[in-house]
Amino acid sequence: MVTAYLNRISTAVPKHDVHKTFMSFAERILQQENRHALFRRMAGRAQIDHRWSCLKPDEAGEFSSLDQGGFYVPGAFPTTARRMHQYEAAAPGLADRAVEGLQITQPSAITHLIIISCTGLSAPGLDFHLMERFDLPRSIERTSVGFMGCYAAINGLKLARHIVRSDPEARVLMVSLELCTLHLQDTGDLEQVLSFMIFGDGCAAAIISSDKEGIALDSFRSVMVPDTSGHITWAIGDQGFDMVLSGQVPGSIAQSLGQQMHDFLPDGRVDDIDLWAVHPGGRSVLDAVQQAFDLPDAALAHSREVLRTCGNMSSATVLFVLAMMMSDPDSRPGHRGCGMAFGPGIVAETMRFTVV
Repeated sequence: MVTAYLNRISTAVPKHDVHKTFMSFAERILQQENRHALFRRMAGRAQIDHRWSCLKPDEAGEFSSLDQGGFYVPGAFPTTARRMHQYEAAAPGLADRAVEGLQITQPSAITHLIIISCTGLSAPGLDFHLMERFDLPRSIERTSVGFMGCYAAINGLKLARHIVRSDPEARVLMVSLELCTLHLQDTGDLEQVLSFMIFGDGCAAAIISSDKEGIALDSFRSVMVPDTSGHITWAIGDQGFDMVLSGQVPGSIAQSLGQQMHDFLPDGRVDDIDLWAVHPGGRSVLDAVQQAFDLPDAALAHSREVLRTCGNMSSATVLFVLAMMMSDPDSRPGHRGCGMAFGPGIVAETMRFTVV
């Protein structure tokens, strides 16, 4: 059987660091001053220093609008249509930067294109843009993976693996792009505001082929957490995409992963895994994974660094973690790894891989 390899990954974020501005603006949204101290305390525990956005923040401090373009004005947040127009305007440039980083020398050799996003919709979309921008074959096979949430990139890699295993000559370009900061909600609900304060924008592009380079995609397995369908939800509303991220998520993940580790780990042995590429859905999520597998602090160092420097970029985030891991000289040939990401359901999409 042919082995599929994730050959390389290139990542990009917008140029605007919005974390501090967004944090200050969040207090304006909350309005009630008795919530501000709690918000600062909870936000300070997030272990996030930077988040990047396609929106340029208004740093004047008056907060008549969060951003210089007047996209977020208190009491007059944008409609879903306006948010989608902004997505269409900002997504192509960010995708271009990520794909350029792959340094594709033979565009004609790319046979498949997978686009992943759950924060924007348009047609014709990024697939057509990238075909023209990078002179990809007009006969390229295109697939869109949409609205699956944070675990969508694992499903994209799973699809790419199936393609390569069925056609050893296939070369798959996969692009995961999320503009999460376009979906801030005008709400005074503390839990909702805290949930939004972990999200940022980012894009990752990858090449998957039968070339023995990078990491071998060994196997995939989905793990569903029972009775948690309402803990993570993602719905389209009149004022953007509305996410619910329950505070029960970390506990549910910790309990379920520990009980079901035999489903996706070799013989259920944590010690057989050298590398952990875990989607940093938040500090508490990483803490839950570390607790479930009794991992040392160093095991999730890449995930925590991506969270610190970029926040949660939905589906693109686990690819940022993999990119950092693949460039780390401590990731040596023969090392075995486990990747995982969490999303609506709650479902953990997991992947086993080997460094080649």
